[in-house]
Amino acid sequence: MRRGRLSLAGQAFVWQLVVLALMIGTGTVLAVLDARRDHDVATELQVRDVAVSVARAPSTLAAVSSPYPSGLLQPTTERIRADTGMDFIVVMAPDRTRYTHTNPEMIGKPFSGSIDRALAGQTFTETFTGTLGPSIRAVTPVYDRGRVVALVSAGVTRARIGTQVASQLPLILGVSAAGLALAAFSSFLLSRRLRRQTHGLAPDELRALYEHHDAVLHSVHEGLVVFGTGQGPAEVVNDQARTLLDLPQGPVYRDDLPVSLRQERPGVVRDETHVTTDRVLLVNQDVVTWEGEQIGTVLTIRDQTELRAVLGELDTVRNFAESLRAQAHEAANKLHTVVTMVELGRPDEAVAFATDELALSQVLIDRLLAAVGDAALAALLLGKVDQAAERGVSLAISEDTALDSTDPLSAQETVTLVGNLVDNAIDAAAGTIDKRVEVSVSHRDGHLCVRVSDSGPGMSAQMFERAAERGYTTKSDHAGLGLALVHRLVDRHGGAITTTAAPHSAVTVRIPLRENP
Repeated sequence: MRRGRLSLAGQAFVWQLVVLALMIGTGTVLAVLDARRDHDVATELQVRDVAVSVARAPSTLAAVSSPYPSGLLQPTTERIRADTGMDFIVVMAPDRTRYTHTNPEMIGKPFSGSIDRALAGQTFTETFTGTLGPSIRAVTPVYDRGRVVALVSAGVTRARIGTQVASQLPLILGVSAAGLALAAFSSFLLSRRLRRQTHGLAPDELRALYEHHDAVLHSVHEGLVVFGTGQGPAEVVNDQARTLLDLPQGPVYRDDLPVSLRQERPGVVRDETHVTTDRVLLVNQDVVTWEGEQIGTVLTIRDQTELRAVLGELDTVRNFAESLRAQAHEAANKLHTVVTMVELGRPDEAVAFATDELALSQVLIDRLLAAVGDAALAALLLGKVDQAAERGVSLAISEDTALDSTDPLSAQETVTLVGNLVDNAIDAAAGTIDKRVEVSVSHRDGHLCVRVSDSGPGMSAQMFERAAERGYTTKSDHAGLGLALVHRLVDRHGGAITTTAAPHSAVTVRIPLRENP
């Protein structure tokens, strides 16, 4: 249970807000400082221009040359100060005596600050604390025939500049607030997306989930393949799945899977048997959902190759047992008939009846054992003869059957090959009028040749190819699995399998013999 821990998305959202607030706050401070610097630069240019304009005005030179400079200059400089937004315009004598000032009480008193550069003929600006407080001011000379006869100083106080900067603060703060709100909203949308992708888990929960996930993937003995809803590669493929499906390293796409697993099927699949080149696999599929929406499918794969082999051997034994049971039942009937004929005083006919049936069975056994050198294959064919007879189908061994060994197949592979072909033929023939199956097994032209024909309707080339490709079956459709097993076995040994529908339905398998080293 989670105990008040922020999810990964929540932590990301908080950290993004903190970082964004710091960045936007820093940007706001820098914007204010930049605005103040811009105002300082603009003020320096403005006070310089005003001071130079007043100094160069003919009326200024005429006034400073008159007996009463203050009376002529004070009204003019005050009007110019009001028009230009200056806090003060001071006209002074070279000895610092003020002719004009914003405060009339300061007229006649000495000007405070440096004027040496102006006396030397330069125009300069400086920041100085004078009678009106800290200010930015410019000082420039007034010339009369090349001689400095007066000085003009114009300035703006820092208080006025601060007021001008403060008037821009609402805009700066408004833009900053809008930027912070937009950034917060973007972070919120990003955190929502991150929350959906991480399912609201905290970082330690994600770490634990990954560790457990990795441990389970490497320890589970079943193959596991997880696909998302798109067409991209599998999101999870464990080592067992790569082994069972013979998958390459790296990303795995659906086209990399065996043919029968490539087609994506909706819904849940339970205990479906699929055949690959080397294995028989049991496949289950589950749909993964989150908040009612499908987010992927999970395939679990279990190897049933050995189990199928054991079941095949068990089926062979069961067929033998059923054959013996049927023969025992038939023998009991025949024995009862023979005993009754003896009791009726007809011993000669009883002997003839018993020996005729025995001779027919013995002839078949002797012929199979002479023609087929492998005991397992001979036993399989004898069992299939009885199995077919119980279904009313006549199973015949062709005259050209001759086999010293099952090379290049093992005895088990031969039983799988011949057994599945004969089973399919018996199923096909059981629904016909003739009800006939014929089997031929021989070595011919450097190949192991197996041919099974029946009286059934046969399969078209398209149906036969589709049965080989799909490689899976359900409990009600075993033919697909049998044919797929045969096809995989033939492909593994580099053989060929063909089918014909006329004049008789037949399946022929040719597997090349191994060359002697």
